[in-house]
Parts: sequence; structure tokens; C-alpha cells
Amino acid sequence: MSTAPPKRLTKKQRSLEILAQLKQLYPEAPCSLDYETPVQLMVATILSAQCTDERVNLVTPALFERFPNAQALAAADITELEQLVRSTGFYRNKAKNIQAACHKIVTEYGGEVPRTMAELTGLPGVARKTANVVLAHAFGIHEGVTVDTHVKRLTNRFGLTKHSEPIKIEQDLMKLLPQADWENWSIRLIYHGRAVCSARSPQCDRCTLIPLCAAGPKLLKAAVEKKTTSRKPKSKPSAKAQS
Repeated sequence: MSTAPPKRLTKKQRSLEILAQLKQLYPEAPCSLDYETPVQLMVATILSAQCTDERVNLVTPALFERFPNAQALAAADITELEQLVRSTGFYRNKAKNIQAACHKIVTEYGGEVPRTMAELTGLPGVARKTANVVLAHAFGIHEGVTVDTHVKRLTNRFGLTKHSEPIKIEQDLMKLLPQADWENWSIRLIYHGRAVCSARSPQCDRCTLIPLCAAGPKLLKAAVEKKTTSRKPKSKPSAKAQS
């Protein structure tokens, strides 16, 4: 594995090369949340905050069987709704937002999820991240780049942004990437973050993106040093210490 510094490419050239390699590594990039309708995707995305997609997918079958659409969710008993989403964490706030968002969808949008960023982010509990996911996967509309913890971490490691605020990271990425790839960039980066570039123990020694990664050489060096240190035999106590 090469440990050479990133190629002398512009930031835009590097971002496009990273995108091309991500497409080779992860040819399929479906949304990992299970849903059948736009409102179900919106609800699942709200539940995914501070929760894994796997956990959300365990919760939503029973939730959507009981309350399959915006009308049913808007009229749901809040206590029952809370219990159905309890294991996703922050369940009271999530249940409240889901019900309030669905009530607004029913009363102001005829029971149909709106298709603009402004309207979506006007719903309770729906920020840009959720709106981007719904627009892209439910309607094929690319208005922005979804920035979650994986996207934030990897975009910074790649050196494609210096920001920590999701909205500023999103703005940087929108300037670097083709609009048609805004959402699949996020999905593929999430896959790579889970499979290789984790927060605590990035597996740089098997990452093919190292030559394009600004933080790669430093992370790889730290990983090698950590392995070397862990392999050193522990010194035996002296005879004097044992007496």
C-alpha cells in the first residue's frame, strides 16, 4: 500500500477522483432505510437521528403496519406512538415531531409530502439532512448533499472542507461535485465510513483512497506505530522486584 502524499490535484479534481473510486468500490448505493412511501421515508429518517439505520429498520415494520400514512400518524395516540419508536432513542421528541409533521402534511399539503426544500424544512423535526434524503430518494430531486457523521468525518479527512458545521460542509461539497451525484456521494461515503474509515480505528492499510486522502499518510503512520507498539513483548519484572 502506497504511503505517498496525495497527488498534486486540485481539490475539485481530487473530489471527482474520490467519487469515481467510491462508485467502483460500492457500485450499488441504495438508501439503507426501509420504506414504501415518501412519508415513511421521512419518518424513518427522523428516527435515524442518533440511531443506527439497522435499529430503525427493526422498528418501522410494526410502526408502519399500525400507522401506514400521514393521516394515521397525525391521528395516532401519542403514548402508543412513543412506545413504538422508543428503542430509537429520544423517543418522546421524535414521536412529537413525527406527529406534528404529519399533521401539517395532512392539513396543508393534502396528505402528500411536499417536494421542495423550503416546504420540507418547514415541517417539525425536518432539517436539511432529512429533507435532502427525502427529496433525493423519494422524488429524485437533488437540492443538496446529505451530511451525517460519516460524511462530516470523511470529508474533513479527505481535506475537501475545513468546516465542522454540516451546512458549510454541504456548501463546500456542492461546489465540488456534480449535482446528479450529490446524494450518492453521501450514501457511498457512509458505506466507506462503516466499512473502512471508522472514527476511532480507520483501516488505512487497506484503503485504496489513501493516495487521495489528505489525512491518510498521518493516519496510516499512527496505525503502523500503534501495531508496532502492541507487538512489543512486555518486560519481565526483575528478580529484586519479585522478592
